[in-house]
Amino acid sequence: MQTKTIQNTQKAVQKTERISGSEAVVRCLLAEGVDILYGYPGGAIMPIYDELYKYQDKIHHVLTRHEQGATHSAQGYARISGKVGVAMATSGPGATNLITGIADAQIDSTPMVCITGQVASHLLGSDAFQETDIVGISTPVTKWNHQITKASEIPEVLAKAFYIAKSGRPGPVLIDITKDAQFEEFDFSYKKCTGVRSYKPVPETDPNSLKAAAELINNAKKPLVVWGQGIILSEAEEAFKAFIEKAGIPSAWTILGVSAIPTEHPLNVGMLGMHGNYAPNVLTNECDVLIAIGMRFDDRVTGNLDKYAKQAKVIHFEIDPAEVDKNVKTDVAILGDAKASLESILPLINKNSHPDWHQKFKDLYAIEYEKVIKHDLHPTKEGLTMGEVLHQINLESKGEAAIVSDVGQHQMIACRYAKFNQTKSNITSGGLGTMGFGLPAAIGAKMAAPERQVVSISGDGGYQMTIQELGTIFQQKTAVKIVVLNNDFLGMVRQWQQLFFDKRYASTEMTNPDFVAIAKGYYINARRVTKREELAEAVKEMMQSKEAYFLEVCVEKEGNVFPMVPSGASVSDIRLS
Repeated sequence: MQTKTIQNTQKAVQKTERISGSEAVVRCLLAEGVDILYGYPGGAIMPIYDELYKYQDKIHHVLTRHEQGATHSAQGYARISGKVGVAMATSGPGATNLITGIADAQIDSTPMVCITGQVASHLLGSDAFQETDIVGISTPVTKWNHQITKASEIPEVLAKAFYIAKSGRPGPVLIDITKDAQFEEFDFSYKKCTGVRSYKPVPETDPNSLKAAAELINNAKKPLVVWGQGIILSEAEEAFKAFIEKAGIPSAWTILGVSAIPTEHPLNVGMLGMHGNYAPNVLTNECDVLIAIGMRFDDRVTGNLDKYAKQAKVIHFEIDPAEVDKNVKTDVAILGDAKASLESILPLINKNSHPDWHQKFKDLYAIEYEKVIKHDLHPTKEGLTMGEVLHQINLESKGEAAIVSDVGQHQMIACRYAKFNQTKSNITSGGLGTMGFGLPAAIGAKMAAPERQVVSISGDGGYQMTIQELGTIFQQKTAVKIVVLNNDFLGMVRQWQQLFFDKRYASTEMTNPDFVAIAKGYYINARRVTKREELAEAVKEMMQSKEAYFLEVCVEKEGNVFPMVPSGASVSDIRLS
């Protein structure tokens, strides 16, 4: 018995190996299944890069052309794969250049681990060359961050970083490692993190809340589901589909939730919010039970909160307790993982269909089609519209492409009109609205899913914020399809100036370069379209290309995106023109 106990104890002791802190970082990444990371080297992180050089057959490092591009690429990778994206940079400006992408990942709940180099620990606080307090700077926009000054801390801290980034409501984590900790040797062993004291990523679901919600849903005459990215993050697509089909509830989405169920699903009634569809916005203020699942009642979705769904009982399925009652008062809160909660409530739900209520959505859709959609997708006027470009992409993709959009008018058009048959297909910057997101995020998405068609859609403004990532596409031979909808304006701002500032187009008109020549300078096949009769053939050529392809489409200069909920207005005051 004593011998067996000794053997068991020996098995429990992890094998150690004396290595440097920088090699430990790489070993930790391998243990977490990291196969691709995005970054930019520099002095303070050079030891880790030296170790990556030795492991390049196991971890593919992608040299982006800017650290912001590294974070957005890591986001695109994470969003389409469901895995943790990884970005890396040196100290000082390298670290601060990560902040925009980190903030974007925080508000959009994207799992990401960022590793930054730092000056040696004895120089901390001395204003040494390229020293910046990145832990202090990043604290408001990370789920967790930590500075490592001893090599022995590396395994435990990195294990914790990956666990926190992915668990519960995902988000970005930043780990800052001093240069001396990267050189220091220690006895390395690695154990994955499975829990952190005082951190409870998934709250327990109250069975009484499930019963109360089911009773409201079963008695509802005009129920409406509004869903967000929580469905995708919890991999609840099948449970969600079973829930809405059994209850027969019309269901509308936020821009991060789209693609959780197919666009053409009969219960999918469209997009919510400022540029969403007419029916779900108007009928939000007519439903009797509003069921929010995995969404946080963002102001772009709700409009004026004083006039939002005041007639409805509100049920909120949510993993983050901080989001409950934050913006919209909830009658029943169901805390927990969306998949588990939906699977638990399904047996309590009665089979239903609500035909009269569905007819209202169809009637309002018909109005929107005649006044807006028809003119966007099948215009008769001379200028090309953004909508008809999306229509042509749909015809070629058959709804199977992943659409990665930047931020602006084109983003709203892409979200409104792109067709999706599979989940994790719409990748965009939601809460932060980061111009420049689209191109680098498309790189990460394509690398994570090389078998999928990945189309980046940008405006001429946002595209130029990260245009340097064409160099990354060229060097990595990443076969993304790049579409720039060029109207020679910062289109979304210009639309507001037209509607609310008497057409005073202050600093929004763009004098653009030759985008095709720039793409060709990076050895990327490129084409410009200015006429309608050229569009279909050009889109087909792009989509059939086996390599990266750039397509510039010159669209009408003063085209607007409708419907539109004006700032401060109720969702039921949505404008069609």
